[in-house]
Amino acid sequence: MPFIDPANVDPITPVPGVRLRTPHGENLMLSYVEIDEGAKVPLHHHPHEQGGLLVSGRMQLTIGDETRIVEPGSMYLIPPNVPHEAVAVDGPVVALDVFSPIREDYASTSNRYIPTNGNESGTADG
Repeated sequence: MPFIDPANVDPITPVPGVRLRTPHGENLMLSYVEIDEGAKVPLHHHPHEQGGLLVSGRMQLTIGDETRIVEPGSMYLIPPNVPHEAVAVDGPVVALDVFSPIREDYASTSNRYIPTNGNESGTADG
């Protein structure tokens, strides 16, 4: 699948107001991220390296101990196992994230790294 139309990829909704479309190859995963205004990807971490580019909107992004408002064209790198979270501010957000290696949870259309029950440890099992 060398050419991908995000509209033809079923979204994953890890938390309300956040939609991910995550096509992948053998060693790299793309994630087309849509976040509704005010929606939050809660603090979490995972063993995958993550990089990204904000395509549109404004996002409050926390990586480790640093928080910034990022705007279109801003890029970011998140090392493995570093806690991070994102919130769309002043409107919706579109971002493109890249993961290596591929996120096995997204590949199987589930998410075990973003807490859904108030557990902020970054793993479903605590």
